Parts: sequence; structure tokens; C-alpha cells
Amino acid sequence: MKKLVDFDKAMVASAIKEALRKLDPRVQFRNPVMFIVLVGSVITTGLFIRDFGNGDLQTAWFELEIAFWLWFTVLFANFAEALAEGKGKAQAQALRKTKQDTLAKKFYKDKTETVQASSLKKGDVVLVEPGDIIPGDGEVIEGVASVDESAVTGESAPVIRESGGDRSSVTGGTKLLSDWLKIRITANPGETFLDRMINLVEGAKRQKTPNEIALTILLVGLTIVFLIAVVTIEPFAMYSSITISVSVLIALLVCLIPTTIGGLLSAIGIAGMNRLLQHNVLAMSGRAVEAAGDIDVLLLDKTGTITLGNRMAAEFIPAPGVTAEALADAAQLSSLSDETPEGRSIVVLAKKLFNIRERALENLQATFIPFSAQTRMSGINLGETKIRKGSMDAVKKYVEEQGSILPSQVQADCEYVSKNGGTPLVVAKQEKILGTIYLKDVVKGGIKERFMELRRMGIKTVMITGDNPLTATAIAAEAGVDDFLAEATPEAKLALIRDYQEKGMLVAMTGDGTNDAPALAQADVGVAMNSGTQAAKEAGNMVDLDSNPTKLIEVVEIGKQLLMTRGSLTTFSIANDVAKYFAILPAMFMSAYPALNTLNIMQLATPKSAILSAVIFNALIIIALIPLALRGVKYEPLGADSILRKNLLLYGVGGILVPFIGIKAIDMILVALGLN
Repeated sequence: MKKLVDFDKAMVASAIKEALRKLDPRVQFRNPVMFIVLVGSVITTGLFIRDFGNGDLQTAWFELEIAFWLWFTVLFANFAEALAEGKGKAQAQALRKTKQDTLAKKFYKDKTETVQASSLKKGDVVLVEPGDIIPGDGEVIEGVASVDESAVTGESAPVIRESGGDRSSVTGGTKLLSDWLKIRITANPGETFLDRMINLVEGAKRQKTPNEIALTILLVGLTIVFLIAVVTIEPFAMYSSITISVSVLIALLVCLIPTTIGGLLSAIGIAGMNRLLQHNVLAMSGRAVEAAGDIDVLLLDKTGTITLGNRMAAEFIPAPGVTAEALADAAQLSSLSDETPEGRSIVVLAKKLFNIRERALENLQATFIPFSAQTRMSGINLGETKIRKGSMDAVKKYVEEQGSILPSQVQADCEYVSKNGGTPLVVAKQEKILGTIYLKDVVKGGIKERFMELRRMGIKTVMITGDNPLTATAIAAEAGVDDFLAEATPEAKLALIRDYQEKGMLVAMTGDGTNDAPALAQADVGVAMNSGTQAAKEAGNMVDLDSNPTKLIEVVEIGKQLLMTRGSLTTFSIANDVAKYFAILPAMFMSAYPALNTLNIMQLATPKSAILSAVIFNALIIIALIPLALRGVKYEPLGADSILRKNLLLYGVGGILVPFIGIKAIDMILVALGLN
């Protein structure tokens, strides 16, 4: 699922069949512009049958040509939508393969009984052991285990799932690799995360977004205006003693109304959701994708998003009267049993700077003191010698209990580390403070440039962190964010989002924990991590299957691309009507008003070939723009004014010039084939 499904013969064949099925007037009525074209197709077909039966073969042949291309105009629009839906259906088919009606070990009182997974209901508790398929969506209530989620996320690396934290949520269809889990089912059959994914990628629940509805209203308005204008031409022509057939009037109407964007509008929206799914992000609705394109403020967690998340030892800062080597030696000893990235980095730095080798644990006859939330320290006991490392406040309290004090220079060193965006760890041996370890949280490469791009688009970036204000200030400056919220609590996040929204701004954020759920629900775009809790996933309107917080930036870019694509093709569609005026209007009135021939700047051969060329171009341009509608225009980090100018220049001017070239080329082909 990492890769967007490519087109193949089966998908194209299916799209053609679906395009024919969509000719149902009940389906077409949802798209008023194309419904008008469908009605015109039916009328011109009826006129052909009538005139053919009356023996007027010349008129009938012209009406048949018009009817043929009008039908193709509708079919091409249906084909674009069906092709976009086909990609989603292909992805849904791949997802269905992950659904298996497996057996589940359901707890019944104190025992387990084997039942079909499809019979599980919300609230049931199951046991999952190594090699078992997790039978349904749920929360881990006991145990810790390694889970293979590649069937859902496409990632081969296993993940850890455990009870009581932000990694307690599991997805049905994934496989347990080690240990065991006790899981409480959180979804009824047919309501699982995988079921929702399948329904969404198939477009079954896709609704028009507010901007899409507004654009549809505009297109309907233009259609009504041109319909009234064309209808009034008939009495005007009769008054002027000009004969204009109904088929010509229908051709004029179809060419004047915005059929290009009307035919591609739905495909653009569906393709936007598919592009998001290509990046392993599931949008609960098209509204969420579009909202991402309109975002004004981006709230980003510091750890794992702006920084690498693994703090690394960068420097040993000794206390007065202590050598850096003595500090490094004690720091390494206290970290030998610490398997965290921070602990391993302390061991490596001591070895690199002073060639202090790791000691064999079995030879030390040591007692290791693990880190605890109560003491906020860890360390090692070597006989009567006790070495501790931890936060400044914790170590300060520890040595004070032994009758010692924290040197003022060490306190200054800790403040220096914090001001520079690091985390200070103080090391003590017995009652003596040895110095400070500088742990540096590394800002991700290229993140500052990405924030600059967002700033050019008018998007404000805000870093959310639990760090103290000094550390937060330093990292915010290094990363290049516009603002930050330090010592963030769930209440503070929620208040910040509401404050921005009260100012008329749209806000996006990511989260994975239950404590993030209120803010995710309040945000206009809330991206929940798939590895997070069920509460977080239910609160957000998007789920990142890769659980990568940085993905929020890509989500915004995809939303922007959707809006840019729709705007570009709307500009092109309206602009290319200009050329059609120069093709059809002179052709209709040239016999009565020869002066109008000066408007025939394309020098089209005959009135019939002019009208037919415009109708054929009107149909072919839809099929030509399908790849662009599905792929999207190239995303560029520009502001609204710059995008508008570019659209007017490229798609506005291009939308005027391309039809002149296309209609003239078609006219020349018609003349060569003797169809004029």
C-alpha cells in the first residue's frame, strides 16, 4: 500500500464499464453540468433518428456527429471519475486480503474458548499468542509483545505493543510475533479500522467538501446563465430570418458551459484522497483533505517530529576540582546497564574521548540501580561506592541528604545546557558532585528549510513540548519555528488551538496518546498515530499508518496540491471557452452577418466543421486532462497571491491558446477526411 496502484488493463476495462453504468440519469443528476450534456446528447440523438427517418441524410449525418461527441464528452467525464475510484478499489482489494476470518481465543469467565473472530463484539476480551492473527481492533490490557503490522502499514519492521501506555492500540489483521497479549475488543464486526479503511478508499463515504460545493454552485450558476443565453438565441434568430437548428444550439451550450472542470471535479477530489493514502495516511473524509490545504497553523510535537527524539551525550562538563576523565568514567559506569539511546551514547562518548573501555558486567560484581519515576535517578553500587546520575533537582536532593551541597558552578552549567536546547544530567559519586552530562536533542536535518517553505505559504509553525521554557526557546530557534508552547499539558494544547480558531485560523496537529484526544478532536485537521491509543484514533480525522509525526507536513502539502489542482483546472476550463466563442458564434451568424467573418480568426473551413471541431475538442480535452487531474499539479510552496498569478499566466493564458490550436487542428483533419 506504500505505492499508489498503477493503471493496468483490468483497471481501465473496469473504468470503462463503470463509465457506462454512470450514464444513469440518477447518477448524472448529482453533477448538474454533465447532466445538461447528457440531456443534450439524448436530444441530438432523437433529432438524428427523426431526420434520418425523414430522409434528410445531410442534416441527420451532422446531428449524428454532434450526438456522438456529446455522448463521448459524458463518457470521458465518467471515465475520469471511475478511473480515480478504480485506484481506490484496487487498494481496497489489497486490504481485503488482510482480512481473515481467523479463530480467536475468547475469555469466558476464567477460561478461554475458541470462536470465530467475526463473532467478537465490543468489550470481549481475547488472548493472542505468538503466531496468532489479532482477531479485531482493541486495546492491550495486559502484556507486552512484538507485532507485525506490515499487512496494514506496509512496513516490515515489527512494533512493540503494551498495556497502559500510548502504544496499547492494536489493529485486527496484524500478527503477533512474540510473547502474548490480553486484548479488549473495541469495535463490533463491520466497524473495525480495516473495514473503515476499505469503505473510505472505495469512496463509499466520500462527501463533497465545502469548497467543492461552492465551486459546484458557481458552475451551476454559469450553466444557467449560458442556458438562458442560448435559449434566447432561437427567437432572436427567427426575428433576424436566420435558421439555427436545435443541434447547433445544443452544441453551443455544451461548449459554453464549464464542461471541462465539471467533468473532472469529482475525479480531482477522489484522487486527492488516494494520494494521501499513497503516503499511508487514511483520511476519514474528503473534508479533512481539503481542510489540510487551508491550514493556517501547524502544531508539531518536538520529540520525533522536529528533533530525532533520541538525546545523545555531547559533552562532559566537570565540576570544580574534578577532571573530565573522572566524570566520564563515573558516567560510563552508571550507564552500563542503561540500554536507552541516551545511556548507550554516554558509554560511547566516554570511550571516544578518553578511551575508557566498557567493563565486563560479570567482573564488576555490581548492583545496578534502574531509573524510577520516584527518584528520577539511576546508577550503580560497587561495594560501598555509590554512583548516581539523574536530573539536577534529584541529584541535588540526593547529596543534600548526605550532608553535601550542589556547587553553584554545576547549577550554572545545567542552566547553560538548558539554554542551548539540551538536557543536563548530573553525576554524583557518594556525596560528591562530579559534574554534568550534556545530552543534546538533535534537530532533524532539513526541517528548518521545510518550515521556511511553510512560512512562504503563510502557515505558522508552533512547536509543542514538555520541556522547560529555556530548552524550548533554544530548540525553537535552532529549528526555525515561529512559536512554541513549553511545559505543554492537554489543557494548554486545547486552549492554544481554541485561541487560534477564535482568530479565524484553521489548525492542524498530531497526537498519539489519550491525553492528546481533546486537542485532536478540537483541531481542524487532527492526525492520530496508528501506534497510539484508540481514543486518539477516534478523536482525529486522519490516521497515519506509519505513525510518523513528521507526516503532518506532507498532509498539508497534499491538501495544498488538491486545492492547486482544482484551481488550475478551473482556470483552464473557463479560459478555454474563449476560443470556442470564436469558433461557433461566427459559424452560426456568418451567413446573415458576413462582417462576423472577421471573428473567424482560426479560418475554419465551414460553419459545420467549426461547430463540430469545437464539440470534438470539448470532449477530447477532458480525456487529455485526466492524468493531470489524477496526479495533481506539481506542488510548490508558494503563497496564495503567487499561486493565483501563476494560474492566470499558465492555465489562464494556456487555456486560451490551447483550444485555438486544438480546434484548428481538428478542423484541418475534418477537411482532410471530407467530413466538413
